[in-house]
Amino acid sequence: MIPLKDSIPNVFRPYMVWTIIGSNAIVFMYTLSLTQVSMVGFFHFFGVVPIRFTQPELAMQIGYPDGGYYTLITHMFIHGGLLHFVLNNWMLWIFADNIEDVMGPFRFLVFYLVCGAGALVVHIIFNMDSQIPVVGASGAIAGVMGAYLLLYPHARVITFIPIFFLPYIIEIPAVVFLGVWFLIQVVSAIGADITGTGAGVAWWAHAGGFIVGMAIIPLFRDKKRCYRCYSLNRRKK
Repeated sequence: MIPLKDSIPNVFRPYMVWTIIGSNAIVFMYTLSLTQVSMVGFFHFFGVVPIRFTQPELAMQIGYPDGGYYTLITHMFIHGGLLHFVLNNWMLWIFADNIEDVMGPFRFLVFYLVCGAGALVVHIIFNMDSQIPVVGASGAIAGVMGAYLLLYPHARVITFIPIFFLPYIIEIPAVVFLGVWFLIQVVSAIGADITGTGAGVAWWAHAGGFIVGMAIIPLFRDKKRCYRCYSLNRRKK
C-alpha cells in the first residue's frame, strides 16, 4: 500500500519536515558520489550495526571505532537506494506535516529523532548478533505514523494498491491504513525471525518506531497549536 494523499490539511508550514527531507536529499546525493567500497564503509560507520552496542569488544576487533551512539541519529539520514529514498520521504511528506502542526518545528525534530533512535533500539534487541548496518528513516517515519493514528484516526487516506499489474486507488480510513501497515510489519518481523530471511529489512525497527511514536506523542504536543489545528480543520469540513 502506498499513500497518495491524506484528508487533513496542514495549518502551519511544515518547515522542519522540509528541512529533514532536504537533509535526506543532500546525504543521498553525497552517497551517489561514493565508490562502492567507500559507500560500504560509510554505511558501516554511520549506520547502526547492532554488535557495536551488544558486543563492543568484538566490534573493535573487527575494526569498528569505539562508541557508535551517534549512529542512532545519523542512520536515519542515509538511504540505500533511490526507491528506499523516494518511498521513505514520500511517507514522511504525507503524514509528518500534520504532526509538526501540533508540535511546532523544533519539538517535531526532537520527536522524530527520538522515534528513530527508539526504533533502532528495538531492532538491536531482536538482532543482537547482527553485523549488518541499518540505514534509513523508516523507524522515525513509523513513529510519525503511530502519532498520526492517535491524533487523526478520523482521517482518510487515498491509497494506491497494486493488484497484480493493475493500479487500484481507493480511499480508506487512516486507522485502517495504519493498522494494516503496522500488522504487516509485525507479521513480517516474526516471519523473518522464524525463517531467517529478513536481513534486508528492519521490520522490528518499523514496529518499534510506531509504538514509540504512539507512546511519546503526549509529551510533545503543544496545546495551543493543537487547539488551533483542530478548530481550523473542523471549519474546513
